[in-house]
Amino acid sequence: MESKPSTSNFIKNIITEDLRNGTVKEIVTRFPPEPNGYLHIGHAKAICLNFELGDEFKGRTNLRFDDTNPTKEDVEYVESIKEDVKWLGFEWDDLFFASDYFDEMYERALLLIRKGKAYVCDLSAEQMRETRGTLTEPGKNSPYRDRTVEENLDLFDRMRKGEFPDGAKVLRAKIDMSSPNMNLRDPALYRISHAEHHNTGNKWCIYPMYDFAHPLEDAIEGVSHSLCSLEFEDHRPLYDWVVEECEMESRPHQYEFARLNITNTVMSKRKLKQLVDEGFVDGWDDPRMPTISGLRRKGYTPNAIRNFCREIGVARSNSLVDEKMLEHFIREDLKLTVPRTMGVIRPLKVVITNYPEGQVEMLDAEVNPENPEMGIRQIPFSREIYIEQDDFMEDPPSKYFRLFPGNEVRLKNAYFVKCENVVKDADGNVVEIHCTYDPETKSGSGFTGRKVKGTIHWVEATQAVPTEFRLYEPLILDENADGDFLENVNPNSLEILNGFVEPNLKDVAANDKFQFFRHGYFNVDSKLTSAERIVFNQTVSLKSSFVVK
Repeated sequence: MESKPSTSNFIKNIITEDLRNGTVKEIVTRFPPEPNGYLHIGHAKAICLNFELGDEFKGRTNLRFDDTNPTKEDVEYVESIKEDVKWLGFEWDDLFFASDYFDEMYERALLLIRKGKAYVCDLSAEQMRETRGTLTEPGKNSPYRDRTVEENLDLFDRMRKGEFPDGAKVLRAKIDMSSPNMNLRDPALYRISHAEHHNTGNKWCIYPMYDFAHPLEDAIEGVSHSLCSLEFEDHRPLYDWVVEECEMESRPHQYEFARLNITNTVMSKRKLKQLVDEGFVDGWDDPRMPTISGLRRKGYTPNAIRNFCREIGVARSNSLVDEKMLEHFIREDLKLTVPRTMGVIRPLKVVITNYPEGQVEMLDAEVNPENPEMGIRQIPFSREIYIEQDDFMEDPPSKYFRLFPGNEVRLKNAYFVKCENVVKDADGNVVEIHCTYDPETKSGSGFTGRKVKGTIHWVEATQAVPTEFRLYEPLILDENADGDFLENVNPNSLEILNGFVEPNLKDVAANDKFQFFRHGYFNVDSKLTSAERIVFNQTVSLKSSFVVK
């Protein structure tokens, strides 16, 4: 895919200046996810930023998995991330894993020990927290901080050989326990974890911490601009310390930008995993999830997501984006490309009593009125049709222009029909409507005898295709999702309805997209649809009050 130039932002300006003054010769960016969950829309912003900058400045962008924590990582996540990046339209120049560098990271740790810049500490995680200090009080030196180089080398070697249980010891950087930056108060560099790694198997039982591994990975790969979200700003001094003290030949620089936050959404893989594990959704790709795979299953397109990410831009301060903005871009992407059709999601049967029994005629309908080049489709019409339940009211309020006893409406692409009477069940519910039609009022005939105020959609009953419709509301009720987010999970986020669609949809394939008259844009579900069952996921409703400025 040929990327569009990114809009101007402070990172792009930095890169432009670095190239101009010769600070860097080649732009190298990377997208470095940890394979401990599926990617979400926030990651899409980072993907677009890194890859589009790499393309625009004729540099390179790598995909690199930060797989330093084997207890939370899985090959399933690795493969899903690859699929998502490709689906968004990007190709990486090289594929790397942090685990590719475990041997070099170990050697760099030995270098720190020999320089007196790292030591093996026996304090437990809780004891380390207790001695770390606060924002106003310095931390306390570990009683193991002054071990000799020889003792530290021996203990670290024994850690690697598996002589100690998990949590018994860690390798810590020796920096400054009184530093105002908490991240520089002798942070852990290596921990013991007797866990099998998806790439290295059981070769290692010690694993580098993220803050140690990440800058080394960037330096090894020659990354010029290491882009990350704002929560890592306070980690930058440690990033620079690791690169400097480990004597890396390449000296990457870290730049922070605001992460993406969207209303009625959680942007945390930990929280999203909790929703999956506790059964609030039916998987990472549930259409209610903000994951890229969930958005794909819901019907979002790569182009819509890329345009959304470009529009929100890259800033230095966090903000909250209205979810309606994302919806705007999928409407814009689909409106000229997808077919229009009719589907009835809450069916009510209509019998047109004066239409000839057994007769079926074919009517012309535009495939997409906004794009005439898409042509004409034909739809059947007969004595029996289905309409929406809410398109009929027995005792309507004023200014209700759909069907009610004695009122006349237009059936879209068909005729005028007039409600004559209704059929009710034993409980008094309307189960069938009887109407008459005027054969002179056929759509396209030029009839001008009278006008009606209401137009409703319908599906011919004898050839209608039974269909399951899935309608969605936000999964999270509270816009900011603060506190215990599980308390804000919307119990009515999914509504499943059984209705009918036109017969020309009987052979749809997974991820086919349509606009259903009045209901919005829908996508054929790729997971639940089969030869016996068609499932449509509502991507987005037809209209929104949101305006892109």
